Amino acid sequence: MLIPKKVKHRKWHKGRARNIRVATTKLELSFGSYGLKAMTPAWISSQEIEAGRRVLTRYIKKGGKVWIRVFPDKPITKKGNEVPMGSGKGAVDHYVAVVRAGTVIYEMDGIPADQAKIALQSAAYKLSPVCKFISN
Repeated sequence: MLIPKKVKHRKWHKGRARNIRVATTKLELSFGSYGLKAMTPAWISSQEIEAGRRVLTRYIKKGGKVWIRVFPDKPITKKGNEVPMGSGKGAVDHYVAVVRAGTVIYEMDGIPADQAKIALQSAAYKLSPVCKFISN
């Protein structure tokens, strides 16, 4: 799973205006010919990103290449079960990537368009935002 080597602060705030703005970066394909673009905003966990990557690499076998355009660098905390209220913030549980609407999540190249479409749509089932297939 993807995890940052080092973060500036161990625990982050959630942020106020989350998931309402559209993306301003990673809007178009930069590396591959086909991609998967998020249509709705979401937090994508490192487990979801890894599950989608596994689907893509298993589908293309040795024919193509996959690029992951998002990285989970935001720590999400969680308090333990049956812990009383108070006594501070919980420990870091997992990491998420903040994805706005319009962000390209995965890119592929080296396989035919029909196979890439099936593979990327299969990977989209593993992700929380609504996604669509894009190509050059």
